[in-house]
Amino acid sequence: MMHGREKSDGVVVPAKSSNKPERTGAETMEGRTPAKGNSHERNAPRTQSRNGVPSALARVREAAKKGKRQRFTALLHHVYDVEHLRQTYFALKRDAAAGIDGETWRHYGERLEGNLQDLSQRLARGAYRARPVRRAFIPKADGRLRPLGVPVLEDKLVQRATAEVLSALYEPDFLGFSYGFRPGRSAHHALDALAVGIATRKVRWVLDADIASFFDTMKHAWIVKFLEHRIADERVVRLIQKWLNAGVLEGGERVRSAEGTVQGGSISPLLANLYLHYVFDLWIQQWRRKPGRGEVIVVRYADDFVVGFEHERDAEAFLAALRERFAQFGLELHPDKTRILEFGRYAADNRAARGAGKPETFDFLGFTHICVKTRSGGFRVQRQTMRKRLRAKLSEVKTELRRRLTQSIPEQGAYLRAVILGHIRYYGVPGNSAALQIFRNLLRRLWRRTLRRRSQRRAMTWERLTPHVARWLPIPRICHPWPSQRLAVFTQGKSRMR
Repeated sequence: MMHGREKSDGVVVPAKSSNKPERTGAETMEGRTPAKGNSHERNAPRTQSRNGVPSALARVREAAKKGKRQRFTALLHHVYDVEHLRQTYFALKRDAAAGIDGETWRHYGERLEGNLQDLSQRLARGAYRARPVRRAFIPKADGRLRPLGVPVLEDKLVQRATAEVLSALYEPDFLGFSYGFRPGRSAHHALDALAVGIATRKVRWVLDADIASFFDTMKHAWIVKFLEHRIADERVVRLIQKWLNAGVLEGGERVRSAEGTVQGGSISPLLANLYLHYVFDLWIQQWRRKPGRGEVIVVRYADDFVVGFEHERDAEAFLAALRERFAQFGLELHPDKTRILEFGRYAADNRAARGAGKPETFDFLGFTHICVKTRSGGFRVQRQTMRKRLRAKLSEVKTELRRRLTQSIPEQGAYLRAVILGHIRYYGVPGNSAALQIFRNLLRRLWRRTLRRRSQRRAMTWERLTPHVARWLPIPRICHPWPSQRLAVFTQGKSRMR
């Protein structure tokens, strides 16, 4: 039985707030920023009220903060609220691929108000039905194909609305070292936290781990159990079960499974965070607090995580315990991509004394992490663009340039400019200038090779290409601050890592 009173908007307010769990400072991630409210699209109706959906979700968030163990009995009305659905519709991508019904964002919007009213009513009375997702594949950096699912537009809409409600509920519960798909957090915040943690804490060993086929192996039964820790509204749980059981349409046949959540829907990232919150985050919090263990730092971004240890024995003990823990919930560490390596401030000197060579490197979120010495003799974690990511992107550009072979130079140049600017926005971190310049040079060669194939009469020389390169390929620059600088702003004085 749930204790406490229920407000008129369905938010359960506990009669007595539970004590807040202690926040650890071993990782630089525990400082939290306020979750951002829903942004209003320019073409959204002017009748949207400032006291509407954002304030309702804010009340959910505040109630969740106050009652860490309370369950919410009435959440679905936040999902089917027409104003919320309207805001969610305008937040969807306009040009996203259509699902199995062929419905597009623009076509759905031609009768938007009628469609939203009908959708809201079906959700309220339980008549909403999830449709199978259309299977699609995108290439991975290692050459393999990543399976994705393309939901129908209404499923995208309801999943996103539901994810926003559940995010307001679970944000106060999620721990500081969890970064993936959370409001106000990004991959660069996780990268900064890891770099500062290794550089300033007693980290001598790193566990570089990979969960094998994580999104395909999450057990539906466990997902439901984890949801029911905080959600007593059975209608919301059933709604999520509909998406889990909808299956995938492959070769004209509907394929269902009792495990896995299809990547591509808005609800999948939140379910992934929820699964690992209970399976990994809360467990490692308790594991590292046991007496006799050295310092341990953690950074997790969705299903990618790195753990740093002061002692090798702790790293080995943790890895063994983690394998057992994951096995209980249907997860498995990839045998070829999980390893313990010596890394940190003392790795170079310790390995040199043993004649073991330079410290090994590890990859995380698209960057290869390397132990380097600064000019003053200090230690720094250098981040460089992963080679296989670089090769994969160049291969993608090469294919696209062939498709654009007959386009004009300005059209090709505009495409390449967008590519290099997007690359710089992500990989433009301090210490990565050389890799950025290499990427630009290789793009320049690919472009010349493409242009030379267009005409046999007048070859594209470097001299002819130079002004086009200067016009369309911007010179790389570092656009991100040093990790310690951004982290100090992000944590806003709450972290002992400042």
